[in-house]
Amino acid sequence: MREAVRRANIEPGHVQDVLIGNVLAELGFAKTGRMTLNHAGFPSTTTFHTVNRQCSSSLQAITHISHSIMVGQIDVGMAGGIESMSRNYGSRGVPQDVSPNLRDSHVKDARDCLMPMGTTSENVADRYGIGRKIQDEYGLESHRRASEAQRTGRFEQEIFPVTYEFKAAEGELVEGELGSDKITSVTVSKDDGIRHGLTLEKISSLKAVFKENGGSTAGNS
Repeated sequence: MREAVRRANIEPGHVQDVLIGNVLAELGFAKTGRMTLNHAGFPSTTTFHTVNRQCSSSLQAITHISHSIMVGQIDVGMAGGIESMSRNYGSRGVPQDVSPNLRDSHVKDARDCLMPMGTTSENVADRYGIGRKIQDEYGLESHRRASEAQRTGRFEQEIFPVTYEFKAAEGELVEGELGSDKITSVTVSKDDGIRHGLTLEKISSLKAVFKENGGSTAGNS
């Protein structure tokens, strides 16, 4: 948030409204997002809200803010998105408090809204005859492009390194070093999920996750 304002060469107080797309965070990121905005130096006069359009929430945020500017409601706005699958999906990815009338709906499309995306992936692959081999090849090519982009610095100008501190547990491995129950500083400046040098042989050896003898794996999904 601070870097976006700096790169735009404006002051935080110039931003009239902020909209962040989010799906899983507690209370839709409404309170922690407001806290983040104040923590980053924005005044309380800068309003804040969130939006949830699953799988494209940040794009919807940008759309809404641009519309607000176009119709003259605001002159300057900020939009973006934030998500943490590792922290939030397990407890909030699939609704638990669902009316029995909906959970057991006579309408299949309604019931299918609770279906995990991994299962949906397998169903779509079966319906359209998309085999494991082509999924692996497509996933490998996507990974190769990401690897090349990172190695050649294609997106460096779009990335702002973020440094944060946390207490690493005794024996926890952090950036190649073992933690010792002390405050550790870590800087995130790139996507650490890219596996450089990934091969078709390696990606083809991974087990299917959602269905026995299925096509969706941790490597091609």
